[in-house]
Amino acid sequence: MKSINLILVVLAVTALSGCSVIGGIFKAGFAVGIVAVIIVIALIIWIISMFTRK
Repeated sequence: MKSINLILVVLAVTALSGCSVIGGIFKAGFAVGIVAVIIVIALIIWIISMFTRK
C-alpha cells in the first residue's frame, strides 16, 4: 500500500512540474508572437512609406 501512495505522489509531482514547464513555454510563445506581429506591422508601414515617397 505504501508503494502505491509513493507512486501516486511521484506521478502528481511530475505532472505538476510538467504543467509549469508547459505554462512557461506558452508564455514565451506569447511574447515571441507579440514581437513578431510588431515586426510585421513595422515592415508593412516601411514598405508602404517607400511607395508613397515617389
